[in-house]
Amino acid sequence: MREPRRQGLALDGTWHQISTKYVVSQLVQSVFWIAVFLIAAAVVSYTTGEVWPWIPAGAITLVIVVSLVILPRQARALGYMLRGDDIVFRKGILWQRMVAVPYGRMQLIDITHGPLDRIFGVSKLKMVTAAASTGVEIPGLTTAAAEALRDTLIEVAETRRTGL
Repeated sequence: MREPRRQGLALDGTWHQISTKYVVSQLVQSVFWIAVFLIAAAVVSYTTGEVWPWIPAGAITLVIVVSLVILPRQARALGYMLRGDDIVFRKGILWQRMVAVPYGRMQLIDITHGPLDRIFGVSKLKMVTAAASTGVEIPGLTTAAAEALRDTLIEVAETRRTGL
């Protein structure tokens, strides 16, 4: 017996942003990786007596720190809009990308979240289409928002008799 679905998101064409918890989650993950690289460099430097391990560790740390500086702005640039016939996803600051995925082209809708993402309550929703280049991933959704979006997309796809 099918259970009635709860009320989904409206197909009204308004932009939806991702959760601010995404930035915190990415920050914690990046700090973890910085610590891993610095500890590895310290161990190799201590065992070999050389200073060269600090060069790649420093370069990697610098790249991660620069990416962390622009992370809040990147997170504000992520968003999606549900329209009557498709979902539009946008991302990017300098290289902006907007992808419109028709509901009828969706083949799979997947929600994933890693261990740290579960702690912060964020998920990534992935929509797969027949064309590999148009698959869309929306990171940083709260778990409830990801489930509501998934349910809405499935419901809309079912009403249009698509292949979900």
